[in-house]
Amino acid sequence: MRIYLQTHHSDEEATRFYHLFLQQDLLGGWTLVKEWGFQGTSGRVQRELYPSREAAAEAMERARDQQIKRGYRVMFMQGEEPPA
Repeated sequence: MRIYLQTHHSDEEATRFYHLFLQQDLLGGWTLVKEWGFQGTSGRVQRELYPSREAAAEAMERARDQQIKRGYRVMFMQGEEPPA
């Protein structure tokens, strides 16, 4: 599952991105990867480990909602829909 968000571009401020995606690890756990920064640059990366896919998907949904409140817009989603 993958979600890509961006801020609205303006002349005063560069476009920012926030990328969320899930990866399964070799031991059966799940990792939520968060990457953010200015468009066109390599961003900062943070990884959070979760014991199940459901827990990781819930964390992904919370992170998405938090960024939407900060002014980001969802540009695309790929994979399964996160839980509502």
